[in-house]
Amino acid sequence: MKFSMGETMEVETTGRPLTFTPRFDITGPQVIVAGYADPAGRERLIGTSFGSMQWLWSDTDEVRFAADTRELIGVTLHVPLKSAPAQICRMRPNGLPPQLGGLRAATAEEFALLQTTAFCCTSDAAELMCLKDLDVLEGPAPARIGIASDVCLLVQEGAMVGWSLSDPARYLTDGFADPDTGPPAAVTRLRLAECLALVSEPLVDGVMDGEPGAWRSLRAVERALGEQREDRSRADVLHRLVSRLIEDYES
Repeated sequence: MKFSMGETMEVETTGRPLTFTPRFDITGPQVIVAGYADPAGRERLIGTSFGSMQWLWSDTDEVRFAADTRELIGVTLHVPLKSAPAQICRMRPNGLPPQLGGLRAATAEEFALLQTTAFCCTSDAAELMCLKDLDVLEGPAPARIGIASDVCLLVQEGAMVGWSLSDPARYLTDGFADPDTGPPAAVTRLRLAECLALVSEPLVDGVMDGEPGAWRSLRAVERALGEQREDRSRADVLHRLVSRLIEDYES
């Protein structure tokens, strides 16, 4: 299958997805699928590859291809700051079965891949879907290209229009750390969905503006995470996120 990424890059699927375990860095928030474990490793990968990358204030996702084979070797996909309304997310087309496939770039050149603008996340965090724009939900069901475990690129009418991560709580971490290897607890999935809503527009605007309802929700989630006994390592990651939000905006 061939499709475009951004305005200038054409790619085709190879049937060889990435074997790295995804890392859902909630502090980004971003999904990293690559072999490096620190900023120095990222710089080394960039130095031996080509593709799209994020410059200061560029709002670009990072998709890197090997210089010799032109095959995909790593991605960093940023979760947008805006949560789509639940009623709009319910419009999303039924997902097609993913086609497993790495990617090969048609040409070895740099290109720009703008980040998505809105995300949908089910209340049980079964899937995180990030979209170029909400018009995608009104079109035909996107094809799903599985570039790594539970990570799919969404392709509609020959162009990449977003991406998705299934069971994002399973891959939850912060920074470059590897996620917990055990399955996430059901309560962690619920807390993750709540946290994603609280740290994104429009709910985060209420937090910043000191709206009582938004702060009640924020403190309730913080308390629930502090008291959670199951899946403690993931609960700690989410608790740190919520605590930092409180520290930043508490008057």
